[in-house]
Parts: sequence; C-alpha cells; structure tokens
Amino acid sequence: MTADPETRLRADARRNRDQILAAARAIFAAQGAEVPMEEIARSAGVGVGTLYRRFPDRDALIRAVAVDNFDRVLRDAKAAKDEEPSNWDALIRLLHQSMELQLSIQLAMVSPRALVILRSDPAIKALRDELLVVLGGFVQGAQAEGRLREDVGTGDVAMLFATLLRQMPGKGEEVARIAMRRCIGIMIDGLRAGKTEPLPGRALTGSDLDP
Repeated sequence: MTADPETRLRADARRNRDQILAAARAIFAAQGAEVPMEEIARSAGVGVGTLYRRFPDRDALIRAVAVDNFDRVLRDAKAAKDEEPSNWDALIRLLHQSMELQLSIQLAMVSPRALVILRSDPAIKALRDELLVVLGGFVQGAQAEGRLREDVGTGDVAMLFATLLRQMPGKGEEVARIAMRRCIGIMIDGLRAGKTEPLPGRALTGSDLDP
C-alpha cells in the first residue's frame, strides 16, 4: 500500500522544513544571520519559493532556528537529569553537550536583529526559562551533594556557558574544539567543591540574566 497524497505532502513539508532549519543552523553559525536566503535554500536543497512558504521572512527563520536549538538543549538537559547518577554528573554532561547552544549565543552576540528576536519571542523565553529551572536544579542538587562550590549560583553557570560558547575568531574548527574541551576542563575544576578562594561579589541568579 502507498501513502495517500495528503500524508505524502505532510511528510514532504516536514522534510523540507527540517532541511531548511538544518541548513540555516549551520550557515548562521558559520557566517551570521544575514546570509542571503537564496544561499540557505540552495544549501537545504529546496527552492526559494519553498523556503518562503515555510518561513515568510528572515525573522521567522531566525526565530524557528533559535526555538529548535533551545528545544534541543532542553531535551538534552532533561535526558541528563533522568539518566545521570547525580546532579553533578548531569551538569558536567550538559557542559560537554553545550555545543548545541553555540548558535543561539552567537546570534545574540553578533546580530542586533537576532538579539531583539531572542529577547522578545515568548516561545524562546519560555524555553530559556525552563532551561534555567533545570540548570538551577543541577546547581542546587550538586551543592547538596557536596560536589559544587557553595558560592556559585545558576546565573554564574549560565554566564560561564555563554562565555565558553564564544567562537574563537580566526581559528580553525579543530583548534576551536580542542580549546573548548580544555576550557570545559578548566571550568569544571573551578566549579568543583574543595579548597577554593571565595569568589568576589555575590552569586548570580537566573533572574539576574533577564533583559
């Protein structure tokens, strides 16, 4: 039996959308959010008309990519919570998986247009807030386990993510990945409970990160 025409159309539409999002994610990460839409369509293997039927303008595409990206990270965080033996282990796993966040952080840092979208879109804000709740659970749980230093807050860890995810300008992908792995190792060492110097100021909370 073959699928009916409507089912095939829905499947084609989903496939086209997924291809466009994947192409846009890769191109935005490499070149920024102002790349011509024609280039994104060409990379996705679809016509420009198909792209505009799915996403009527650049803002809609940026928004969809950001929502998809944050949703991936949130799913990773929840999987880490369910699958890891401790909150500390879940936090470390999320740090190592943090490359997924790179695009959204870069968009916010290098594109004023994307920054406005990331700040104003309710779906993105809801995903961000939910991610901060999960991250906050990791932080508080790891502190209760005695493995994360007590003078660190959820906002501190989120800011470390953002700092970590800055791309190294002028460096190749291999160097950037080596540097990232090393930076994660240094970061984990700094977060670990033990004989540490007190941090200046106060712990940052998730609400400190609100625009």
